[in-house]
Amino acid sequence: MTDITPARVGVLGGGRMGAGIAHAFLLAGSEVTVVERDLHAADAARERIGRTIDTSIARGFAGSAAALRGRLTVATDPAAFGLHSLVIEAVPEDLDLKRDALARVEAPLAADAVLASNTSSIPLARLAEVLERPERLVGMHFFNPVPTSALVEVVVGAHTAADLPATAAGWVRALGKTPITVKDSPGFASSRLGVAIAMEAIRMVEEGVASPADIDLAMELGYRHASGPLKTTDLVGLDVRLGIAEQLERELGPRFSPPRLLRDMVAEGRLGRKTGRGFYEWEDGR
Repeated sequence: MTDITPARVGVLGGGRMGAGIAHAFLLAGSEVTVVERDLHAADAARERIGRTIDTSIARGFAGSAAALRGRLTVATDPAAFGLHSLVIEAVPEDLDLKRDALARVEAPLAADAVLASNTSSIPLARLAEVLERPERLVGMHFFNPVPTSALVEVVVGAHTAADLPATAAGWVRALGKTPITVKDSPGFASSRLGVAIAMEAIRMVEEGVASPADIDLAMELGYRHASGPLKTTDLVGLDVRLGIAEQLERELGPRFSPPRLLRDMVAEGRLGRKTGRGFYEWEDGR
């Protein structure tokens, strides 16, 4: 069977991750509806996705910006998802926020529609507790930045229907990305490993073992990582890393305890690329 994306895909949340996910499905040929909390956020999401579309065209995507924009709808009411066969939740990494979002989104969906969460660390079991149809929930963990990231984690919950993991993996391949399938557990595979390395790298900076640049070079040149753990933390966002580390500490114990340096940097607003300063200085988000 040919891997294809659903004809109509919904994305709840039009921030950096949600916009990237919407963009990926637009390029793959789906009609995409993005739902945001209010008109201001909806306008910002439309502009954000429009910029990614323009970038794709400039880089040689064989299509027209007008056609891609024509397949995009931005709304403020989850009822707009009513006819969609796949809806992906992409709100911030907060348990209560995600649970509330998923419950609201599930209500207008058809009984056979798939609800996916982009969570990077929260167990699906915790999210599924608020759903009427937990068997229709699967994890689809995209990576930031979505347009250039090749990996998507497909997370299988205890109640996930047996056919959904293979279906979700097919959607991922249709996006031109590579799926891995993991069992529902705190941090799954990528966040658990990534945060463990990042926390140790931050401790090394805290202890004066080496500079951020040299620690990153050790992993880039010594272990062939595309980006060192501290530069990656800047790209992901120090606040995001802190939230995931705290979640993993609660679930898995003190080995994931965030270093004081990370807490201090977040408190100071040094969040990485998005604020212009983290472990590195960033100019215009670069």
